[in-house]
Amino acid sequence: MKTPAEISEQYFTAWQQGDFDTLRGLLADDVDFVGTLGRARGAEECIAGLRGMGRILERIEVRARVADDTDVITWFDLHTADAPPAATANWTHVEDGKITRIRVTFDPREILAQSAR
Repeated sequence: MKTPAEISEQYFTAWQQGDFDTLRGLLADDVDFVGTLGRARGAEECIAGLRGMGRILERIEVRARVADDTDVITWFDLHTADAPPAATANWTHVEDGKITRIRVTFDPREILAQSAR
């Protein structure tokens, strides 16, 4: 079984590449997501949200990843179309090889301002 850090790395790689089948395989059916721009309950809602962000995602530049037996915090710069990179913190909780909870925080003002134009 992969470690939580390996699962997190695979999550970010798949999201950046638009590989939503791989992403789906990493998520528990009842994954719970809470982020700056929304909430999602269940894997299908979570994938829909990741697809939505994927439309403006240019790349993810991971700065640091810290993990223990069940939790991973990834600090990264979220590069999106037409907005400066957003420093972002992502916490994932992993149980039985699947991501069960995701919490994300960043300052969305620049992204929202660009989306409004």
